Amino acid sequence: MFAVIKTGGRQFCVSPNDVLKINKINNNKDDKVEIKEVLMYSDDSSKVTVGTPLIDGACVTLQVLDQIKDDKVIVFKKHRRHNYRRKRGHRQDMTVVKVLEISLKR
Repeated sequence: MFAVIKTGGRQFCVSPNDVLKINKINNNKDDKVEIKEVLMYSDDSSKVTVGTPLIDGACVTLQVLDQIKDDKVIVFKKHRRHNYRRKRGHRQDMTVVKVLEISLKR
């Protein structure tokens, strides 16, 4: 069983008990979050349901495990022969979640 969900402008293929890092959502640790933006769903058989663009009645329940910062991304700018160098770093806020269940209500 798996589903393709959309959150934070990105798409994730998730199965029950998967742990993944998504863009920050404003929830506390151990909160349960429901994602209604399900693009594709497949159960244990070979039947696959594809939304247009979303599947009505589909829901993925997530549990927030932690709020973290991602690895640092270095932004380095340089103009040759002009003594111009700028070095900046950025750490994106992320949320670690665990997929509890994937449900499809018809």
